[in-house]
Amino acid sequence: MKILLKLMFFVLFVIVLAIVIGYARGYRFDIEKKSLKSTGIISLTSNPKAAKIFINGELKGVTDTNLTLPPENYFVEIKKEGYTSWNKQINLKGELVINIDPVLFPVNPSLSPLTNLGVIKAFPTDDGDKIVIIASGSAYLFDAGKKTLPFFQPLNKIVDLSLFLNISDYTNVKVSFSPNQKEIILESEKNSYLLSLEENNLSPLDVTMSKESLFQAWKIEKDKNNAKILETFPKEFDKIASASFEIISFSPNETKILYRTKESVKLPLMINPPLISTNQTPEERNVIENKIYVYDRKEDKNFPILVTSHQPLFTNLKWYFDSRHFVVEEKNKISIVDYDNTNKQTIYSGPFESSFFNPTIDGKIIVLINLNSQVNELPDLYLVGIR
Repeated sequence: MKILLKLMFFVLFVIVLAIVIGYARGYRFDIEKKSLKSTGIISLTSNPKAAKIFINGELKGVTDTNLTLPPENYFVEIKKEGYTSWNKQINLKGELVINIDPVLFPVNPSLSPLTNLGVIKAFPTDDGDKIVIIASGSAYLFDAGKKTLPFFQPLNKIVDLSLFLNISDYTNVKVSFSPNQKEIILESEKNSYLLSLEENNLSPLDVTMSKESLFQAWKIEKDKNNAKILETFPKEFDKIASASFEIISFSPNETKILYRTKESVKLPLMINPPLISTNQTPEERNVIENKIYVYDRKEDKNFPILVTSHQPLFTNLKWYFDSRHFVVEEKNKISIVDYDNTNKQTIYSGPFESSFFNPTIDGKIIVLINLNSQVNELPDLYLVGIR
C-alpha cells in the first residue's frame, strides 16, 4: 500500500512538474479545440512606467507586464499621455519570449540655462563629457559629465584669448581633441596652439609648424584604442572591419560600432546558429561601399543608417547615453532614433544654433540657444530636459 501511494505521489509530481514546465514554456490548453497549443510571451516594460500597451490597436494593459499570445504577427504600440509613442511590428513564435522596453520622451521638454556669458563657439569632447567654450575674452571648459547640472556652474578657464595676438575672429576657429581628451589644438586660419584642458594655459604653445605631426600621432593612438575595443568583437568582424571599414564611433558601452564602408563586403554570421528572440528589424549583411551601418556584437546584427540631414554625419549623429539610440540633428529639430534606424521621435523643435548639440551622461541634451536675439548678440548653453 505504501509503495502504491509513493508511486501515485511520484506520478502526480511528474504530471504537475510537466504542467508547470509546459506553462512556463508558453503552452496553453485550448478549451474549444480541446488540445494543447504553444504560445509566446511578450514581456513589456517602458521608461517611464505605466504606459499603455496596444496590440493590433486593442488596449491590453500597461507596462510593466507579460502578455501570453498565440504565435502570430502583431503590431505593438506603447503610448503615454504627454510623451512620444513607440511602435513595432513583431513576429511572435511559440515557446519564445520577446522583450520590449522602449524609452518614451516628453512632447514638451523643459529648457534650463547653463551659461550666461555669450558663447561664440562650443566644442564637445568625443565622449560628450566636457565642452570647450569660446566666449568673449576667454576659453573655458564646461563639465557636461556631471549627473546633475546646476544653473551657471563654475567654468574652468583654459586660456585668456588676449594671449592670441594674431587671432581677431573666433567664429571660424576649430578645436581638435587628443585621444585622452586632456589636450586640444585650437586652430585659426593662420595659427595653431596646443592647450591643456587641466589648467589655465598662461603660455600657449604655438604648434603651427608641427600640428600635422601631432595630428598623425593622435590618429595612431586613437587607432590603437579602437583596435583594443575591436578585439572584444568577433574575430571575423575584427578582421573585416580593420580592412574594409572606417570606424566612426563606438557606443558608450562599447557593444556596438557605427562605421562607414570603404568597400562592399559580405558580413558572415558571427554567431551561428543565430540567437533566438533578438531584434526583428530586417538587417543588411551585404554592405555597400561608402554607406553607414551600425553593428551589434551581442546579437550579431547589422543595420543600415539612413543619413538625410543637411549636416555631415560626424556632426549630426551621436550616440545616446544608453547605447540603444542615436541623437540626430536635423534641419530645425533634434530627434532620437532607435539604433536599428526605427522609431524616430522628435525631442526638440524650438530655436537652437545649428550644428551644435551634446547628449549628457544622464540622458539630457545640451544645445546653443539665443532666446532673445534682439537683446543678446550671442547664444548660451541650455539643457533640454527629455528625461
